[in-house]
Amino acid sequence: MTIPRPLKWIFWIIGSLTALATVMAILLAWLFSGLIGEPSNDEVARVVSPNGKIDAVLFETNGGATTSFGYDIYVVKHGAKPSGSPAIALYGAVRSQSAYGANLKWVSSNSVAVEFLSAKSTEIKKTTLSIGDQIVQLAVHEGVEDHSAPAGGMLYNLRDLQ
Repeated sequence: MTIPRPLKWIFWIIGSLTALATVMAILLAWLFSGLIGEPSNDEVARVVSPNGKIDAVLFETNGGATTSFGYDIYVVKHGAKPSGSPAIALYGAVRSQSAYGANLKWVSSNSVAVEFLSAKSTEIKKTTLSIGDQIVQLAVHEGVEDHSAPAGGMLYNLRDLQ
């Protein structure tokens, strides 16, 4: 049986469009694979305790344009890399009307405060930590505005300083 010429053209057009759509889908997936992925997780602040033995460390997470910044606070031995779950987690924290983030402030050698203006959510997992032979108290101070904080995310401003 022979296929009429107009039907051959229709099959050729449908096949060509299907192949083109497949190639386009593959190219788009490849192009956007670098844009969609794991959220970034960057250390943006590290403050040494007055006795020099302990660091309070702040990480900024960025899930992309449709999410706010997250902030994770760890307390570790001086110079150590944080691991495990954070003692405090903030989502959507701001230091002023135009600056995201939080500030870490040592009140004494065994007490550190996390200060910020407001946050969409605050999760306090630990208020007392044992670091080596030292006990450290953590406090959350919401409502503290930092007028000197630069606008934008904390990592962005760190990169701007370099």
